[in-house]
Amino acid sequence: MAMDCTYRLRIPHVAGQLAKVASKIAEHGGLIGDVATISVARHEALREITVELRDKTHAEELAAGLDELPGVSVAWFHDRAFLAHDGGKLEVVGRREILTNQDVRDVYTPGVARVCTAIAEFPELAGRFTMIGRSVAICTNGTRVLGLGDIGPVPSMPVMEGKALFYAQLVGVSAVPILIDTKDTDEFVETVVRIAPGFGGIHLEDISAPACFEIERRLIDALPQPVMHDDVHGTAVVTFSAAIAACRQVGIRLDEATVGQIGLGAAGFGIASLIHDAGVKRVLATDPSPGAQEQARAAGIEIADLATVMAEADVVVATSGRPGLITADLVRPGQVILALTNPVPEIEPDAALAAGAAFAADGTSVNNVLGYPGIFRGALLAGASAINLEMYRAAAWALAGLTVESELVPDVLDRNVHETVAQAVRQAAVDSGVAVAGRATVGF
Repeated sequence: MAMDCTYRLRIPHVAGQLAKVASKIAEHGGLIGDVATISVARHEALREITVELRDKTHAEELAAGLDELPGVSVAWFHDRAFLAHDGGKLEVVGRREILTNQDVRDVYTPGVARVCTAIAEFPELAGRFTMIGRSVAICTNGTRVLGLGDIGPVPSMPVMEGKALFYAQLVGVSAVPILIDTKDTDEFVETVVRIAPGFGGIHLEDISAPACFEIERRLIDALPQPVMHDDVHGTAVVTFSAAIAACRQVGIRLDEATVGQIGLGAAGFGIASLIHDAGVKRVLATDPSPGAQEQARAAGIEIADLATVMAEADVVVATSGRPGLITADLVRPGQVILALTNPVPEIEPDAALAAGAAFAADGTSVNNVLGYPGIFRGALLAGASAINLEMYRAAAWALAGLTVESELVPDVLDRNVHETVAQAVRQAAVDSGVAVAGRATVGF
């Protein structure tokens, strides 16, 4: 598993010494990232160099190699992921300061009672006068975490905290991880239904297929607020947007194209379904699971083998989880290929291009962080009761419209990108009739 390590080095302050350090890193197969100068003395410089490495053993080997350089010593080296997670990534922070006795009267007793009474009489006011209207519960049981599989709810917490960080930084939504310790679908659904009144939306994350589909369906039926499984729909929105952008660059009309989907897990099925429902002429898919095939057929997606998908598709999206699955001889000249399995794709983009693809990319570009923050902010702004096809389509086209020439997706850290997505989703909610009068969120 790839890792980024930061090394604090004492280096002789002599011309050419930093170059020797860089050469040693290259000799060990490391990729240099950030370089920071901590201090410079007359004879010695203290620098921190971040290096991308294969794993912990690789990091230790590089440390030993750097220590062998004359005059160079490794003060310490740390895995940056653990540094970033030390103490956790979230905290609860108040939006109002309490400085005077009047503040106490305003935010607590006696003032709070009047607000409680108003909400009891008019429940829709909760979205304005509490955090409910700008909050999302990120619910998981940890049964399908990244590429790690079923590691359980507590080990999944760093992922949920990461999702919540993006909500806070990019769209100002308060997201709370909810770890649900059960693999039983009935128990999971019941738990979410019971905690749902405290949140404006329900974000489902890292739940294994096929249970994730039933859980989402039942929660959509049971709850009055928007519910979305991000691995299904968030990924689908960003992938659909990327396909639009890629086709635009090579002169393919996506609505008239044949799209091939390789892999029908949560993400793959979501992608194929959204592309099909958005009006693409023909979608065919391949997956070894009979259950996945049956579900896809019911959604109007054709089932074929891998060779047929590769031979007939103008645009290929791969989420199979099988590195190297697409060989060069399967690539048809002129295809768009999005091989999204991480960390190693079904085919490397350079290999796909060399085999004749008109455009190729891997999963490093297609990140669902571009989707879910704006989608949920838009739903909350509209007071939406659900997130529907029109809202997903609006999000995808908004992203595609923000993608500059030669790029596949816009800048994931640009708040304006997420605000544009949110406004497109809000308008789609209003236009499609799922916005609830009086429940729209204000005060973001």
